Amino acid sequence: MLSDLLSDSVRAAGLGALMKCAGLVTRFIPIPQPTLLVGPGSSGRLGQAIAGFGHRKILIVTDGIISKLGLLRSLTDALTAGGANYVVFDEITPDAPIPLIEKGIEFFRTNDCDAIVAFGGGSSMDASKAIAVAVANHKPLRDLAGYFKGLRSPVKIYAVPTTAGTGSEVTVAAVISDPEAGKKMVIVDPRLVPKMAALDPCLMTGLPPQVTAATGIDALTHAIEAFVGNWTTPYSDGMALSAVGLIFENLRTAYSDGMNLEAREKMALASTYAGFAFTRANVGYVHAIAHQFGGKYHTPHGLANAIMLPYVLRYSLPAITGRLALLAVRAKVGSEDESPEVLAEKFLAAVDQLNADLGIPTFLAALREADIPDLAKDACWEAHTGYPVPRYMSQEVCEGIIRQALPEAEAPAKRRPAARRKKAE
Repeated sequence: MLSDLLSDSVRAAGLGALMKCAGLVTRFIPIPQPTLLVGPGSSGRLGQAIAGFGHRKILIVTDGIISKLGLLRSLTDALTAGGANYVVFDEITPDAPIPLIEKGIEFFRTNDCDAIVAFGGGSSMDASKAIAVAVANHKPLRDLAGYFKGLRSPVKIYAVPTTAGTGSEVTVAAVISDPEAGKKMVIVDPRLVPKMAALDPCLMTGLPPQVTAATGIDALTHAIEAFVGNWTTPYSDGMALSAVGLIFENLRTAYSDGMNLEAREKMALASTYAGFAFTRANVGYVHAIAHQFGGKYHTPHGLANAIMLPYVLRYSLPAITGRLALLAVRAKVGSEDESPEVLAEKFLAAVDQLNADLGIPTFLAALREADIPDLAKDACWEAHTGYPVPRYMSQEVCEGIIRQALPEAEAPAKRRPAARRKKAE
């Protein structure tokens, strides 16, 4: 037992040192920032701007529901009025699977397009980025997974998010799914950041409450993991703190009153700020585990993050007490005159309460005990090779944390943090 503990300690120290060195390198990588248009009607203003850029033909990437609801109209009317040609590929489905993206690549080439507007949630954003880098580099998508695998710059991307969660309109990554392997893969390149983005709250008023909840906690997870990890910068800290404050002030309102444009706009800004934060400071174990849930069970990413966030934060607490205390003050759940330990506990309780108020479950219904070892193995590999986590997990520890999210049918005596168990009962 002692030798195992020493081995884990030495391994964690080595991984931590490696990630800190990587963090120093990433500080010097320039990350572009898109021009942001914010407020009601901004999607139309984006269309006006794009129409003036002289593109040959623009590919709009979205999903069938958005297309049928007519949410594209403000953008497409502006493009038409400006004399711009466009085509719509509206077949995107959750998780952005490789075969569908390959279909989008062929659609782009067949229609002789030279720019993309990503219009929708995270899947549309990720699919657009994958299409943009693939058509420019003429490489299979699997060969583009990882960091900086494309020699040529992606075609120009513009973005119109319709959910307030992923922050993909300002990030360097695309997460897509490989159905053959049952996993998700990540394409990372600073040149994937869209050139312009419109944060139009009018497009978000029709979101179902459960989608508003999951995407909102997704944004919160981005901000928190960026703030407590080991690649923080003054810039990422400022963005993360701003996002956390906006989310705690506005997410419940957006959830209960979906037509509230002010709350929707502030949540859109919070998502973007969180995107700025984690683009520079990266994420952690919550995302590493959530990606495995998405690949294995097709769990919506925001929901997977929301379920795992409290469990991972509780484990990480000894290493991030001071950081959680700062978050508690910004979330207005504690005051600066309280001790860091008290504030940290208040913030964990506030996250639990926010999840409960939004109807987020404490378990993942699809999760099965037999799958946990492989899920934990893949999550640890992802985290340890790419994320600056504040406290390292062994595979055994990761298995135990994932096990807390088992449904009652799989784990009648499921172990949950005391505060969450009390609320569930």
